[in-house]
Parts: sequence; structure tokens; C-alpha cells
Amino acid sequence: MKLQSIYKRPDRHDLLYRLLAERGEEVNISHKEMPSEVQHIAFVESHPYQAWYFICDPEPVGACYLSHQNEIGVFVFAEHQKKGYARDAVKAIIEKHGAGRYLAHVSPRNEVSRFLFNGLGFRHIQNTYEMVA
Repeated sequence: MKLQSIYKRPDRHDLLYRLLAERGEEVNISHKEMPSEVQHIAFVESHPYQAWYFICDPEPVGACYLSHQNEIGVFVFAEHQKKGYARDAVKAIIEKHGAGRYLAHVSPRNEVSRFLFNGLGFRHIQNTYEMVA
């Protein structure tokens, strides 16, 4: 498994859009509805993260990012889940970017990610509440 910058792949928009489309409702925190392809491309090309990688073995099996606030996000295509790619990707991001404080925002309904980050030594520090009026 290796991390490859998404910006080195000409098919990045399609791969990331497919990955986004696969995400279940229990996974999402910030995104409530699927963006259009044009909106998606604009988001990707805005370089919103400190680093954004495809998880490759050797072809992309998922993607992960590191935000400017050292928040880690990781998503694996359904056909490649439960093979250790997410765990290995989180470890690789931390190794690549060095010692420091890392965060992971996880939906309380996402038991798989809670288990993943707890198993990697992350500890629960916050609950966030939302109201849409």
C-alpha cells in the first residue's frame, strides 16, 4: 500500500466522485447531499486540504486527506473495505507528516470508523451538536 497525491492522476475527479457516491448516510458529517460533478471538480481543484492522497495497491482502493488543522479523513471503496487499507493509510499519513496532534471527526453512527481510530490510539474528546432552524 502506498499513498499517491490525487493531483498526480488525471482520473482524480472520477475516482473521488465515485468514492463520494459510495459513502453511506452514517458516514457523513458535513456533506448532506451529493454535489453536482461541476461542484465536485471545483472543490477538488480548490486544493482544500494540506494533503490529499489516493490509497493505492497498486491501483486506487480509496482516498485519504489531511486538513490544514491536521484532521484525517479516510474513505475506502466498498469492495476493498475490511482489508486494513484505512488503518494503513492513517498510519502512513502520520508517518509522512511527522509527530504532532492529529484529529478525526467521526459521525456517532459510524461504528467502523470509531473502532478504527480507537484502535489506532486516538481518544474521544468531543461531541458536537447541530440544529437546523
